[in-house]
Amino acid sequence: MSVRVHSLWLAQDDPKKNTAVLSAKRGDLTLHKRVSTLPKKGIILEPLCGKILGPEDHGILNHKAGSLVALDCSWKQIESSVASVMRQTRLKPRMLPLLLAANPVNWGKPGKLSTIEALASAIYLAGHKAQAKHLLGGFRWGERFIELNYEPLEEYAAAKSSKELVDLQFEFFDIDHLRGE
Repeated sequence: MSVRVHSLWLAQDDPKKNTAVLSAKRGDLTLHKRVSTLPKKGIILEPLCGKILGPEDHGILNHKAGSLVALDCSWKQIESSVASVMRQTRLKPRMLPLLLAANPVNWGKPGKLSTIEALASAIYLAGHKAQAKHLLGGFRWGERFIELNYEPLEEYAAAKSSKELVDLQFEFFDIDHLRGE
């Protein structure tokens, strides 16, 4: 069974380059323009919530009623976008463990994933690797994302708890250096 994939598109960037818009045109996800049309049960990926998507959450994605939703907005407007959307939904907010972007805009930047990279990562961690690769397959750099993050993705997917996931990030990335400390 595959994960039902959705994205809330806030139209803050060029739709011709937007990974969620392009993926929706391919039929790989359902694109929403209003919070009210989002699924009622599931997980929403938002990078500010402070709670990592862990093994404890995979059951929600693998359940018939659960969906995975990405918040698609500009990184420049992330704080106001998250605040506005999270007031209007009961979806469980989760963030991803640290990974490197492979998209042309933020290539190599830790955590600055495109919407499709974020969705594919969550699906990969939940054990749906073929679906994750399919989502990325619509982009010439998509396969590179898996190559660039293969080791952390495999380790994160094998983690037994969110705490273990948080600790694993330190093995792959110098978190203090990334924060500028």
